[in-house]
Amino acid sequence: MIFRGTKLLPLIGVAVAAITFPSCTAEVGQLEVHHNTDLSKNITTSATAETTTTTTTALVYRGNIYDTNLNLVTYGTYAKGEDDERLYGENCAYSFSNLISEASNGLDSSLAGLLKKANPTHINADHDVGSSVRLTIDSNVQTALSSYMAEMGMSGSIVVLRTDGSILAEVSYPTYDPELYYADEEYRNDLWSGALENKAFTNASPGSCFKIMSEVIADRNGITSLYDDGEWNDSGATIVNWDHDIGGYPIPDRTLYSAFVNSSNIFFAKAFDELGTEKVLSELNSLFHFCDPIICDFGSIENRIEVHCLDDLRRSAFGQSYVQTCPIYLAALGREAVFGDMVKPFVVQQLVDTAEPSKECSKGTTPYEVIASIPDENRQNLLECMRAVANNIGVYVPENYEFFAKTGTAETGRGDFLYITGCLRNVADRSGEKIKYTDYSDYGYDGSYIIVMQLQNPADFGFDFASQTGYLYQGIVNTVLSY
Repeated sequence: MIFRGTKLLPLIGVAVAAITFPSCTAEVGQLEVHHNTDLSKNITTSATAETTTTTTTALVYRGNIYDTNLNLVTYGTYAKGEDDERLYGENCAYSFSNLISEASNGLDSSLAGLLKKANPTHINADHDVGSSVRLTIDSNVQTALSSYMAEMGMSGSIVVLRTDGSILAEVSYPTYDPELYYADEEYRNDLWSGALENKAFTNASPGSCFKIMSEVIADRNGITSLYDDGEWNDSGATIVNWDHDIGGYPIPDRTLYSAFVNSSNIFFAKAFDELGTEKVLSELNSLFHFCDPIICDFGSIENRIEVHCLDDLRRSAFGQSYVQTCPIYLAALGREAVFGDMVKPFVVQQLVDTAEPSKECSKGTTPYEVIASIPDENRQNLLECMRAVANNIGVYVPENYEFFAKTGTAETGRGDFLYITGCLRNVADRSGEKIKYTDYSDYGYDGSYIIVMQLQNPADFGFDFASQTGYLYQGIVNTVLSY
């Protein structure tokens, strides 16, 4: 049987072999996947010296997942009367696989508790189909951005966040066909490395995008001017600026503004050195919720920062050493940088009736949940810095938007990763009013977009620095604004 949402259709000739699900290597959002050994029920047995008790719980098959426009993204079919086989709506398999499939520890796993909550309307005689979930994601934008990455040959991820915290798009590429993954062993074995990984929700070094936080911490502590050598040697460790070998150094009184706009590693390394580990970690957490996990409806964002020596502390100031985060967090950080508050990202808009998806069963995740804030007196300096960086990238935005950005070039064990964390702030934006959207069909009139681009294969484009990636980012901006 197929449960798409409005009716049941007969399914002929479905036979899916049992498959062992591989573990995913993502460092953020890991969820342990459990599978029933008794395929008709869940059984829990507890034993003591005197008695043995067996509890039987009827199996509930997962409901459907819809996008914000109630387009069907994924749905279930019975496989030999056992657990449900997940199929995908039109054009959704490739663009949503890393986000949804269990093979990628996706929403079919993390939202299983909601999807297996018995649907209020009977779908079949056994009443064993769960409710459905409506996401905040727009499948049209998701698919268009996935196609854009494929056409341009980009490896990495794109995250688009609305100002209420809702995720509009979360794209990872290279990707795969989740239906073929479970049905075709040869296809599964031939997948390229990293195809299963949701790069938008996987930790990696953020490079100089971290300086968004470093700038605020330096400003808050009155560090607004420092001696910049261009190449700093201390205690056997050397830190260099990207432009250290083209002249102009030393700069005796480099300002905080100049350090941010020109992305000086040395300025921020010296600032963290002056403040010390305890102060830095405390303010990273209190101002940006960086050290404690952020429990979201799709999983837990767990950033990483470790300081084993003074050199680690210094390099953490520009997003290197033992510092890692994911593009979803960078989107939340970009939102805080421009609007002053970090709000918790989310993807669950509603729980809806599987038989009638336009009918709400319960509300989704609460929007505008503020989890960190930049002090009022430190907001304007950061805005001016990010406006100047945006002007240097060469990205055009329509006249009803302002553009703010920070670039990042990160050295990783897998080569360099390049980032642009940017925000298109609508001049008519009313985010301060905390508008509650019943749907997002009219969001574009006065809504703003935080867009994070992560490029994991810059060598294929001949790029050395993130500042060179503006034309790729331009294509993303054009795509988002076209919907």
